[in-house]
Amino acid sequence: MSRVALVTGGTRGIGRSISERLVRDGYKVAANYAGNEDAASRCASDIGVACFKWDVGDYDACVAGVAEVTNALGPIDVLVNNAGITRDATLHRMTREQWDDVIRTDLTSAFNLCRLTIESMRERNFGRIINISSINGQKGQIGQVNYSAAKAGLIGFTKALALENARKGITVNVVCPGYIDTEMVQAVPEKVLEGIVATIPTGRLGKAEEIAACVAFLAGPDAGFITGATLTANGGQYITG
Repeated sequence: MSRVALVTGGTRGIGRSISERLVRDGYKVAANYAGNEDAASRCASDIGVACFKWDVGDYDACVAGVAEVTNALGPIDVLVNNAGITRDATLHRMTREQWDDVIRTDLTSAFNLCRLTIESMRERNFGRIINISSINGQKGQIGQVNYSAAKAGLIGFTKALALENARKGITVNVVCPGYIDTEMVQAVPEKVLEGIVATIPTGRLGKAEEIAACVAFLAGPDAGFITGATLTANGGQYITG
């Protein structure tokens, strides 16, 4: 029987590539999305995933969403917390709304979805949770106090949750992408983007498919002894010990 995977923010960018790769690897994939109906429709038709719309930052919406996925596909075996937004501003100009929006979507969503799937995983003695953080959660970034805090929080969240559930056959890991060639990065002004690429030792942006490959490995049977790990994929731009 195919395992069920839920990918939040799974219809665009890195999330879509993750959904596509997991489908190719034989999973039954539920791709969550927030509001872009066109992207969801294309994702469903192009790669054959089931798409489910709800706000991952809203706990009650997640209760309903997880129930809908479970009823349609079965209990969730693999959870990929990929949904994320940016609301950039330096702290002395940042609004409370900009802070709350990013923390809610990028960090609180991981609590919501993990809390609503972890008991079922523990009952079945199996689970794979992969959280998508960021290079800027590791090193920080000017104008992204909110985003960096949320993504750094995911790393600590991952380590603690991994320890709590290791004996129940559940692994919890985090992937920290660097600058990936997605719509969000391409929206950066050309001169700024050129400056970013100049700091990447490999001399290029990453590909969404390369992040999807990291997720596929961590979700698969060969990664059963890996938990609480941080996998960096940033072209050498920021090297951790």
